Amino acid sequence: MYASVLRVFLVSVLLWQPAWASSAWTFDNVERVVALSDIHGAFDAMVRTLQNAQVLDEAHAWAGAGTHLVIVGDLLDRGPDSRKAMDLLMRLEVEAAAAGGAVHVLIGNHEAMNLMGDLRYVSKEEYAAFAADETSAERDRWFDAFAERYGTGTGKEAQRAFDRKYPSGFFAHRRAFAADGVYGKWLLAKPIIVVINRTAFVHAGLSPMIAALGLEGVNQGLHADIQNYVKQYGVLEAAGVLLPTDSAQDRETVLQAFRKTDSLAPETVATIKSFQALAESDLHAADGPLWYRGNVYCGQLIELDRLQASLQALGADRVVIGHTPTTDREIQQRFAGRVYEVDTGMLHNYYGGEGHALVISGDTVRVVSEDSVESIAPEAHPRRVGARPGGKLSAAELERLLAGGEVSAEDKGLRDGSIVSVAHDGDRVRAVFRKRAGKNFYPEVAAYRLDLLLELGMVPVAVVREVEGMPGSLQFLPDKILNEEQRAASGQGASAYCSLTDQWPVMYVFDSLIYNEGRSRDRMLYSTDIWQLLLVGHEKAFATKKGRPRHLKQVPLAVNGAWESALLALDEATIEQTLGDVLDTRRQRALLARRDELMAEFR
Repeated sequence: MYASVLRVFLVSVLLWQPAWASSAWTFDNVERVVALSDIHGAFDAMVRTLQNAQVLDEAHAWAGAGTHLVIVGDLLDRGPDSRKAMDLLMRLEVEAAAAGGAVHVLIGNHEAMNLMGDLRYVSKEEYAAFAADETSAERDRWFDAFAERYGTGTGKEAQRAFDRKYPSGFFAHRRAFAADGVYGKWLLAKPIIVVINRTAFVHAGLSPMIAALGLEGVNQGLHADIQNYVKQYGVLEAAGVLLPTDSAQDRETVLQAFRKTDSLAPETVATIKSFQALAESDLHAADGPLWYRGNVYCGQLIELDRLQASLQALGADRVVIGHTPTTDREIQQRFAGRVYEVDTGMLHNYYGGEGHALVISGDTVRVVSEDSVESIAPEAHPRRVGARPGGKLSAAELERLLAGGEVSAEDKGLRDGSIVSVAHDGDRVRAVFRKRAGKNFYPEVAAYRLDLLLELGMVPVAVVREVEGMPGSLQFLPDKILNEEQRAASGQGASAYCSLTDQWPVMYVFDSLIYNEGRSRDRMLYSTDIWQLLLVGHEKAFATKKGRPRHLKQVPLAVNGAWESALLALDEATIEQTLGDVLDTRRQRALLARRDELMAEFR
C-alpha cells in the first residue's frame, strides 16, 4: 500500500516537470553510436570489442572522436574483472567528453543488485579485487557484530566459517558500492534509459510500464527508488539495524524483528517502513526495465503494439536491449528492426559467447566482434517454437530434417499419432506422425504454415511426409514439455518470460480463425525452459463452418493492431499459394470467411 502511494506521489511530481526535462537523456545528431551489453567482468573481451569498434586504441585510450558509446547494463557479477571494467569506463567518460563524444553507462539488473546488496552472483575474484582496500580492523568489527547478533561465538572455527562466507574484500566491496562509495556514487548517477537519434537503449526491455511512465518516469521516478533504497540502507546500517552480512533475502526478517522492539527511535522506525516499501518498487518487477523479457520471448501478435506504445512514449523508433543472451550468441534483430538484442554472452566461460558491438551510423546498422573488425549485418531473430536438441536447428533446418531424414517408430507399428525418431547427418529429433485427414488435407501442416503467415510463433514445425507407404505429416515434438493439465496440476508457469495470460488470448483468436473444436488440455504444450505455449493436435480444426467453435462463442477476443494487420494480409491469393496443397478449396474459403467475420467483429 505504501509503495503504491509513493508511486502515485512520484508520478504526480513528474507531471510538473518542464518539457525539456528529458534532454539529459535524449541526444540527437550523433554521427556514430556503438553499443554493447552484459560484460559481466569479461574485461579482455570488452576491450577487444571496443578496439575493433574503433572507440579504444591499443593503449586503452579513447579513440572514438565524436562517437557515443552505450554500455547497456550488467558490467558486474559472475566474471573476474568487473572492477577493471568500471575503472576503464570511468576514465573513458572524461576522455570521450574531451573529444566531443560520450560514454553512457546504463543501470542493469546486476548494477542494481550490487548497489542494493543482493550479492548472489558476485564472484570470488570480484571480492578479491577489493581485498587491498580492506583492513583487518574492519573485518574484526563486522565479525564481532555478526557473532553478537547470531551467537556464533568468536573462536577459530567461527572465524574460519565467517571468512568462508565473507571472503577477503567483501566489506571493502560493500563500502565501494554504498551511496558515498566510489562505485556506488558513480552508478547511482547513471540513467536507466537513454535515447540517441531516436534509438532507445535499456537493459532488459520496454514493457507497458514504460509506456505509462515515459522517459522521466523511469529515469526520475524508478531511479529515485534505487537511490533512496541505497541511502536508507546506509542509515539503517549506521543505526545497527542492518549488518553488511545480512543477505538481501534475510533483510525483511531482520527488519520485522526490530520493528517488534520498543528500543528504536521514531525516525528509525520511519526509515524501516520506507525502506521496506522501496523493496517492493516497480524497479524490481518482472515487467520493469531491468528485468522484462517480453521483447525477446513474446510473439509479434502479443508484443508489437505495446512495444510501439513504449517507443512512442520515449520518442524513439527502435530499442537496443541486453539482459537475455541471444540463442546463437550473435547480435539479432526482430520486429523489422524495432528491437536489437546485443547480449551475446560475452563472458565465454559462463555463457559460451564472445564480445559483439552494435554500430549505428546514420541509417546503417552493423556488427563487429572481439575477433574481427569486419562488420556484418545483425541476424534475424530465429523462430524457435520448442527447445531443440543441443539448442540448434532453425525452423528451415527442422523442415528439411523432417522431410528427408530417416524415420524409425519408437514403438511397434506405425499408426496415426505415433511418436517417431527422425535422423540425418548427426541430427536427431522426435516427431508425431499424423495420417492425411482427407484429400488434400493435412491439418497440422496447414496450422503450421498459417502460423508462419500470421507470425504467431506457437505451432511447431510440420511437413507433409509419407511414411511406410502412408501419406501424412510429421510434426516436431520438442524436448522438455508438459501439457496444460500437467502444468496446472504442478502449479508451474508463473515464471513464463511471456506471461501465460498474454499467450492464451492469442490461442483463442487463432482457434476461432481455424474453427478448432479440439483444443483440449493435452493439445496445449509448454516448453518448460521458458513456458512457451505450443499448439498441436489440429485434426478437428479447419471446418467449413462459419462463426466460432462452441467453447469460444462467449470468450472475449483480444485483438490489437498487429492482429488486424496479420488478418488483412490473409488474402485469397496468399492462402492458395501457401496452403493450397494442404488445405482444400472449401476449407480455404471457409477460413477466409471466418477472417472476414473476425475483422467485422473487431471493427
